[in-house]
Amino acid sequence: MADSSLPTIQQPTVGRLRLGRVAPHVLGAASAVALGAAALPAQAQQASQPAQLPTIAVEGEKPAAAEGYRVEQSASPKFTAPLLDTPKSVTVIPQEVIQERAATSLTEVLRTTPGISLGSGEGGTAIGDRPFIRGFDAMSSTYIDGLRDTGAQSRDTFNLEQVEVTKGPSGAMVGRGATGGVLNLVSKTAKAEDFTAGSLTLGTDMTKRATADVNRVIDNNIAFRINAMAHDGEVAGRDEVDITKFGFAPTVTFGLNKPTRLTLSYFHFQTDGLPDYGHTFDPRTGKPISVSRDNFYGLTSRDFRETYYDGLTAQLEHDLTDNTVLRNTTRYAYAQNHYIVTKPDWNTGTATSPVNILTNGRIERETRSRNADTETVVNQTDLQSEFDLGGFKNAAITGIELAREQTKNRGYTLSPSSTQGDLYNPNSSDPYTGTITTSSQFANTRVATMAIYAIDTIALAPQWDLNLGLRLDDYRTNSYGTTQNGAFDGSRHDTFVNYQTGLVYKPMPNGSIYVAYGTSTNPVGSSAGEGGDEGNVAANNETLKPEENRSYELGTKWDLLNKTLSLTGAVFRTEKENARVSGVTNTAEQLPVGKQRVDGFEVGFAGNLTRAWKLFGGYTFLKSEIVDDGPNASNDGKEFPSIAPHNISLWTTYDLTRDWVVGGGAIYTARRYANTANTYELPSYWRFDAMVGYKVTENVDVQLNVQNLLDETYYDATHAGQFATVAPGRTALLTTNFKF
Repeated sequence: MADSSLPTIQQPTVGRLRLGRVAPHVLGAASAVALGAAALPAQAQQASQPAQLPTIAVEGEKPAAAEGYRVEQSASPKFTAPLLDTPKSVTVIPQEVIQERAATSLTEVLRTTPGISLGSGEGGTAIGDRPFIRGFDAMSSTYIDGLRDTGAQSRDTFNLEQVEVTKGPSGAMVGRGATGGVLNLVSKTAKAEDFTAGSLTLGTDMTKRATADVNRVIDNNIAFRINAMAHDGEVAGRDEVDITKFGFAPTVTFGLNKPTRLTLSYFHFQTDGLPDYGHTFDPRTGKPISVSRDNFYGLTSRDFRETYYDGLTAQLEHDLTDNTVLRNTTRYAYAQNHYIVTKPDWNTGTATSPVNILTNGRIERETRSRNADTETVVNQTDLQSEFDLGGFKNAAITGIELAREQTKNRGYTLSPSSTQGDLYNPNSSDPYTGTITTSSQFANTRVATMAIYAIDTIALAPQWDLNLGLRLDDYRTNSYGTTQNGAFDGSRHDTFVNYQTGLVYKPMPNGSIYVAYGTSTNPVGSSAGEGGDEGNVAANNETLKPEENRSYELGTKWDLLNKTLSLTGAVFRTEKENARVSGVTNTAEQLPVGKQRVDGFEVGFAGNLTRAWKLFGGYTFLKSEIVDDGPNASNDGKEFPSIAPHNISLWTTYDLTRDWVVGGGAIYTARRYANTANTYELPSYWRFDAMVGYKVTENVDVQLNVQNLLDETYYDATHAGQFATVAPGRTALLTTNFKF
């Protein structure tokens, strides 16, 4: 683990990593660590027995995550039935789609899924992956292999098998948060075969990337696997913005194919880049200001972002019987997120009007900073079993979860903290002659969770299944620190219950219709793991009761064309009660009186239309509404910020010949309001991608991707309308993949 002491910067210069420095670290680490992984296999439901629950099989290797784009079973054991028979909307993005789209970040992966909007951090919310699922923030509802992954990060794809997006309140499955849904990142696991694989990528904007994937089996009892990655490149269409990152992930499993198995996994990932808050909004139009897309307002002599993550996981499994598995998983994780970023702003705090400032061609270069470290220890024990009770067949999982999270955040003090620059021709090389030191203000937050849960799928009749879930959480949090307004010290203790229920009817073996209801809870301080002010417990919020969320859903799922194509559809409503809103005269005051609602429907598809033609994507409609904003009545009836009412995503490939494949994608995101008052907005956009691949030999193929083919200027995200982050321009990537 890296030194967790908080660094002090005495001069405005920060060293930058380059690929030449990264590669030796990656190769050295890869050769020094032996690894492997085993995963519990999951059996798909047989079409001839529509109500039969999945058999728990614990011997042998995990089957392939997907056949083509279609996935039958979640990797999480908390899904006690195949996805076809699960009364929830679940989108699984398989590795094949990730690779074909040349997605190297979680952000790029999530573009593949309609119904997810992207947000940004600023001030009280740290920079990092911030997806909104069905209208609600899921930054603190991100999981790796079923365990909560705290600490704001910008994640890579090199160790991902697939990404699972569960939509709708999921408190019965995961506990706090999960208002709009949950992300579960499924790590690559060992296979019962020896192979060596990897890729080399060269691209526009100085992009260089290399990955390695090595799997070995020893005496059929020990499996090990290592994945490693090194990446260096700039961001298309953004002057000076770049990113360097590397990581490696070894695992080793003892007792492969034995009744008792032990898997040890380690994950290391770090980045060094120049952060980018994009452009300011124009108060005259309510849209991002009309300047060159390349305009970057940061300072290369001052701004930086460095992240660091170490995670160590141990999983012990024992087969009590052929149908019962006892599992214990423990993880320790340490995450750092340190940065200074320039926020372009027309508001100088002077009497001069914003319009005049824009007209005069000047921009304020404000700064935001973070110096946060997060430590997490979580232990989860569960019993997965299949049994008959009262004449009904059950597939159930029960468990206990214990977790402790601690975040320490000290920003940086800059003097001066703001300078001015040229709005239309900014110079990122302008010198910064001020001083940078570690701030005397700090915020420390601790969260302790104890929970018990049970989830069961009951076969009521040949065509009827009932899904039930219940979870009890004991949640304690406390925060202390200092701000510019003085010291704070607060604590909170909540006990809450969440549940889910769903009824599934199967008119045919390959189709299901379901109704479902679920709840979730957001206690005060529930975002503390992100290291943001929103996770602090203080006088303005420690007496507030938790936010309560509930969702109603009616959906259907069908496997067509001999189970090669999956189609899904759902209509839903999510409601939030006790939503925390700001006071009028004292905006720091929080009141638990708000109500919010999202109505919507979605359709999805994944699989093959023909042997040569594959499709993945869907459409989502969301109607968000601030039903009651408490004393801020002028916001009543307004839409949620950052949420697009219409979202389309499509990816398709076609095998022209045995050796040649072509593919393309389209993404449409409708206009999104940028602030609660709905006075600023991010414009709608279409983005198109293209791919062509050629199989050189049975072991080597070459793939060319062009992302944002038409070089569209569009904006990814915002935070309360304070800035608009600019998405990458046209990017071309040439990748050689190999596997022996």
